[in-house]
Amino acid sequence: MAPADVPWTRLVRFVGVGEEDIKYGEPIADSSSNIAELAKNGKLKVRLCEGDNPFSATPTETIATVELLLGPLRPLDIPIIRCIGLNYKTHILETGRPLPTCPTVFTKPSPTVADHLEDIPIPKIAQTQCDYEGELTILIGADAKDVSEEDAMDYVAAYTIGNDVSARDWQREAGKAGPVPQWSFSKSFDKYAPLGPCLVARSVLGAADSLALRTLVNGEVRQEGNTADLCFGVRALVAFCSQGQTLQKGSLIMTGTPGGVGLFMKPQGFLKHGDVVDVEIGGIGRLSNKMVF
Repeated sequence: MAPADVPWTRLVRFVGVGEEDIKYGEPIADSSSNIAELAKNGKLKVRLCEGDNPFSATPTETIATVELLLGPLRPLDIPIIRCIGLNYKTHILETGRPLPTCPTVFTKPSPTVADHLEDIPIPKIAQTQCDYEGELTILIGADAKDVSEEDAMDYVAAYTIGNDVSARDWQREAGKAGPVPQWSFSKSFDKYAPLGPCLVARSVLGAADSLALRTLVNGEVRQEGNTADLCFGVRALVAFCSQGQTLQKGSLIMTGTPGGVGLFMKPQGFLKHGDVVDVEIGGIGRLSNKMVF
């Protein structure tokens, strides 16, 4: 038994019909079902879980109906988020850069975490060049340090979908970012890492190395890729990020985004007040959030 094994195949965090408390549940639905759409239509049923966090959540025989689907993770569940820059070959090529020899890592703090369907507040200083990045996101299920690629999957608990919301001017412009681009400040505003709509266990998706990914803005497809296009896959990322430093249980790795971000569109396609960003990943579902300036 791997140290990061979990007792569920998929997990949602939700408010049930006629209830007020937030609970965890294991969806009763086919793996290809759109969990977010079922919940929106009042048709998502779950096996209620006992436990107060994603790792202790254990399915029971009690059935509940979801009224409000939240994100599967709370800020208090996540010690830190590691993010990988320029990891899809399509995205690297659109920037004009060569393929990297090792992953580029930056971090987001836990207050960036937001729920599925939660409005994302874009602060005044970040409204000029607000952008999206749809990403496969790894949940680490056990403390890991100096892990080999061969053993890396033992420390992966599950996957979810993330949107690495970004302020491109604070990332790239010399007058704001400094003489070299910086990523942490420009991507670390509160709720700049919405997650959801569920967690899917490693036992279901394995190394998640062939999953279709799409990002849509107001229904228009902007990004379309596949995790097979990653320069560094899940095994490589977990192993690399654990060298000399502990990947804490509950921490996340956002694995990078494919080509099609607003920054490199012609003309540029930055987000505006009221825009709805949906990120879809095969086998996980659809994450949806509205940007509110």
